[in-house]
Amino acid sequence: MLFLGIDTSAYTTSLAVVDDKKALVWEKRQLLQVPHGEKGLAQSEAFFQHIQVLPQMLETVPPDIWAELKGIGVSTAPRPIEGSYMPVFTAGKAIASSLASALRIQLVTTSHQEGHLAAGEVSASGLDQQNFLAVHISGGTTEVLKVAKTTPGKYEITILGQSSDLHAGQFIDRVGVKLGLPFPAGKELEKLAQKAAPGSASLLPSSVKGYEMSFSGVESAVQRLIEEKKRPADLARAVEGCIVRTISKVLEKAIAETNLHHVLLVGGVASNAYFRKEITRKLNSQASFYWAKPEYSSDNAYGVACLCCETLLA
Repeated sequence: MLFLGIDTSAYTTSLAVVDDKKALVWEKRQLLQVPHGEKGLAQSEAFFQHIQVLPQMLETVPPDIWAELKGIGVSTAPRPIEGSYMPVFTAGKAIASSLASALRIQLVTTSHQEGHLAAGEVSASGLDQQNFLAVHISGGTTEVLKVAKTTPGKYEITILGQSSDLHAGQFIDRVGVKLGLPFPAGKELEKLAQKAAPGSASLLPSSVKGYEMSFSGVESAVQRLIEEKKRPADLARAVEGCIVRTISKVLEKAIAETNLHHVLLVGGVASNAYFRKEITRKLNSQASFYWAKPEYSSDNAYGVACLCCETLLA
């Protein structure tokens, strides 16, 4: 038995097929095209690109997969809460619904955030908890979450802390684009930061009030430093250091107040090797950390396919 997952996020079109053990059988992803120098896409443009790309990607699915397909999972909203909506997800939903109807197989709907959590939970080794903390850190989300897994294919999620303005990924992208890096800038900024001078990570302050995080003020500060011709590598590491300290402060509070000591980290920003090393180093004595594999930290359909499998085999 095979299960197809479809995810159409703000910047990635992705398909994944898993078997009944959640082992990956096949996948394909494509980043949406963002003009050089731009800091993102309008939802209408992203939707249009998904609709153009998805049929082409589906044509590349190996023919033998279709005969064994038992269900299709699709992310239809950013989060599993009432009113959560982004137009880009209607592209995936339309294609998934049509496919499921034509093939006369079941359709399972989920959310983009749950797909991230599932991809992290399956790809990270050792996490076997019904209740845990999670950090979802990306271009569209910066949240510290309390998570309960009580029903196959579903998560009960409580937001403990979140950004009040810019998300961590937006902070990275805005600085990266200003430094001349391509969008999205995460990978290139990480490479650039490896050339930083010692001590650069502490150049910027972090802004945390309780569970609330803020990056707009430090983003403005970095923009000024760029105008002052400060070393790009030092500024890249300063951005990384600021995000590490911000997330660590909120996580420390969440661990202490919930008494949950297992933490899963997902989202595109969580693929950064410096973040992984430093957050673990800072809080290793307080919790066990589980990181989604780097290739499943960024937007992908693998988790969506896994949730479809869980739901239909329950």
